[in-house]
Amino acid sequence: MHYKYFIAMNLDLSLSEQICYSTIRIETQTNRGCCTGTGFFFNFLENPDNKTHIPCIVTNKHVVEEGVNGILVITCKLPDNTEFMERIIIPNFQQAWIYHPQSDVDLCIMPFQPIVELLKIQNKHPFYIPLTKSIIPTQSQLNDLSAMEEIVMVGYPDGIWDSVNNKPILRRGITATHPKFNFEGKKKFLIDAACFPGSSGSPVLIVNQGGYVDKRGNLNWGHNRVFLLGILHAGPQHTAQGTIKFANIPTTITSIPNNLGLVIKSEELMAFDAELQKITKQ
Repeated sequence: MHYKYFIAMNLDLSLSEQICYSTIRIETQTNRGCCTGTGFFFNFLENPDNKTHIPCIVTNKHVVEEGVNGILVITCKLPDNTEFMERIIIPNFQQAWIYHPQSDVDLCIMPFQPIVELLKIQNKHPFYIPLTKSIIPTQSQLNDLSAMEEIVMVGYPDGIWDSVNNKPILRRGITATHPKFNFEGKKKFLIDAACFPGSSGSPVLIVNQGGYVDKRGNLNWGHNRVFLLGILHAGPQHTAQGTIKFANIPTTITSIPNNLGLVIKSEELMAFDAELQKITKQ
């Protein structure tokens, strides 16, 4: 996959640098205290003919559904490309999101354009790089992956981030189940990566810069490959009784994580196109 599918050509940023501008830190104030999660930018309802789309923030339902108030930490740029950080406070936070139509799919979105317009009134210009439908792998592309692919997860584990430059943490791992299969019959798969509180909502990607080896052992030199495989939302935990259960990542529990993460397949994002169409027609 080449740069043109991911970002404007005139920006001098590597693929990994681009990804650092695709996520957003989400802070929520709940009745239980303050929590941190991860969101990322994604363009919905893309129309290549008239070059329109609806930019949104994607995260997990459980990141926002208990939020009384929420804070989005946004990077803005001045005309000279100097970056600065803007914190947007949103009251009644859980009501600002559009929830996935399937109750058991832990995803929600927030249209971002109203925030962009609000900041522009203040002569502030958000700088972000949205992920797009073009990097959601087809079933054929998933079939062509190896069972053990190196993945990148981008987010704010344990709330850790570069608070001066407003940058997320990049972490590596591998697929623990083949993404072409639906783990336990659901549109999910497992990754082997350290998944800490704050990582919920993190995009899970394959990012190969400059070349990659396919499952047949062929070297594809000089080509980039970028896939949005899915969105992290839970991890199996060992309880004190020795049983294993899946728990949403940002919750505070006394169980011991076993370094696996449960990822919702990115194809589940496409259900939001229909939800946004309903809203725009009202």
